[in-house]
Amino acid sequence: MTFGWTFNPFFNVFILQVIWAIGMSMILLGLLIHLPYKIIFAVGLSIVIGHNIMDFPSLSSALKGSLVANLLYFSNFSIYAITQNHVFIIVYSFLPWTGVMLLGFCFGKLFEPGIDSTKRIKTLFQLSSAVVILFFILRLINVYGDPVPWSVQPRGFTYTLLSFFNVNKYPPSLLFLCMTLGPGILFLAFIEKIQNKFTDIMNVYGKVPMIFYVLHFYLIHVLVVIVFYWQGFGSADIVSPNNPFLFKPNGLGFGLWGVYVIWSMVVLLLYPVCKKYGLYKSTHHQWWLSYL
Repeated sequence: MTFGWTFNPFFNVFILQVIWAIGMSMILLGLLIHLPYKIIFAVGLSIVIGHNIMDFPSLSSALKGSLVANLLYFSNFSIYAITQNHVFIIVYSFLPWTGVMLLGFCFGKLFEPGIDSTKRIKTLFQLSSAVVILFFILRLINVYGDPVPWSVQPRGFTYTLLSFFNVNKYPPSLLFLCMTLGPGILFLAFIEKIQNKFTDIMNVYGKVPMIFYVLHFYLIHVLVVIVFYWQGFGSADIVSPNNPFLFKPNGLGFGLWGVYVIWSMVVLLLYPVCKKYGLYKSTHHQWWLSYL
């Protein structure tokens, strides 16, 4: 995926991001999967709820600084040299995401065959309500759950509100996970019994998320190259100083509405690919299909 990110054939930069965090988390889940369900749940919950304790300086100061510490938790786009011309960047520390994956594995129990739909919807409502309420309680207390406390902003209420909801994703804080997963679980409850053309389309993407994720990088970067030349840049602009991403000079691109248009285009263009691959995956059973 490094090439998909940078379009750099020399691989000067390796980016440890989503695939890295998912891969490490899957390895750890694979080691734990034979343990009782309750133990997996307890480990996942302990990581998600407890990992922000490492944000307190009295503890973190003794742990920060090493490669292992950054791989596990503390990285903030940490850069490490491999050779003189090659580095890797730790974007996602994997341990908090491992906690999310363990809980996600346990969450799947709600969708096993034989689970009553009405009972599942009730459980989803209760769970989402508890997660959202936990977010507001912890954020109002402003002591634990995110490394950066919110504060009253001199520019007024709007910016104070933005400060309140401005929580940390690198690594994902407890409050970030509550703020995103809570509404997501609630959404699952609302759409439980909805079956229409829109949900059919969403299911196409949902059944093959990895192939979409991989292909969308390459499609986007092909579009970047097209826009690069369309906006008047030339071969001399392909490589920018101190920038590992090729075809990305200063001034390239569009405003926010242009980004929305490109995003919509990428989603639509990949729909037939995802649909065809989903049909192939449902009728074939090669071992590699479970990974893509």
